[in-house]
Amino acid sequence: MVLGGFDIMVIALVVFVILVLFAGIKTVPQGYQYTVERFGRYTRTLEPGLNIITPFIERVGARMNVMEQVLNVPTQEVITKDNASVSADAVSFYQILNAAQAAYQVSNLENAILNLTMTNIRSVMGSMDLDELLSNRDAINDRLLRVVDDAVQPWGIKVTRVEIKDIQPPRDLVDAMARQMKAEREKRAQVLEAEGSRNAQILRAEGSKQSAILQAEGQREAAFRNAEARERLAEAEAKATKMVSEAIAAGDVQAINYFVAQKYTEALTAIGSANNSKVVLMPIEASAILGSLSGIGAIAKEVFGDGTNPPTPPAQRQVTTRTTPPVNPFNQNPER
Repeated sequence: MVLGGFDIMVIALVVFVILVLFAGIKTVPQGYQYTVERFGRYTRTLEPGLNIITPFIERVGARMNVMEQVLNVPTQEVITKDNASVSADAVSFYQILNAAQAAYQVSNLENAILNLTMTNIRSVMGSMDLDELLSNRDAINDRLLRVVDDAVQPWGIKVTRVEIKDIQPPRDLVDAMARQMKAEREKRAQVLEAEGSRNAQILRAEGSKQSAILQAEGQREAAFRNAEARERLAEAEAKATKMVSEAIAAGDVQAINYFVAQKYTEALTAIGSANNSKVVLMPIEASAILGSLSGIGAIAKEVFGDGTNPPTPPAQRQVTTRTTPPVNPFNQNPER
């Protein structure tokens, strides 16, 4: 079969239409934005989905990823404010908000963000002391985020996070910090031990004080009770003496006998229970005690009477006097 000129033109036209369709229809995936250039100049941005451009006049310029992306910041040396050298690395998260600005305002976007983050890490960390640098990592992250985000705003970029991953001081500096920390801990331990010892001494002193106070109060209470007991004993003694005196005045001879015998017996008990006497020699017999008691009773009868005969008046009372010859103490053999 031989094709004619018309058939060849139709086939060529169909192929041309297909090529035009392929050149004019563009599909943009989700998470990306394409820029459209007309004769090399930016005209518009294609959103995700199916888009149509003018073939041979417009073309797709830059294909920009608008999803949040991660940028690793390599380790670098930083000199702190107090001239300490440390190594630090970080990670940065950014997102393209304006594809046209990100494509045409800066060349090599990732390299620009990386170098900008590294220089700001040196600036921020270099303005801080080592102790502040190690203890205020959140403050460093906030300052870095604020500075880098302000710097990339003209590029249509939003920096969402900048995090310091690791800060490594030199080995000798780490050893010095370890010794310092150990010294501080030992110092705090000694301070706590001293405070504990002081508190213990204070508590012991307070306990001794309370013990002395309670002991003094106990002694005072005991003295008060002893005095009260002695007072009651004296009252009982006075009452007993008064009763005996009244009995004697009433002519009760047994009362005076009981009173004299009680005192006599108490005196003998006191002599026998003395600490400085082991053996007591007494030229006294039980009959002598009874004789003394009977003599006392006889005297009382003479004074008060026996109850049937009235007592003899003093003028009519006969007094009998007996003279006792003197006794020679050196005469050991009396006359037989």
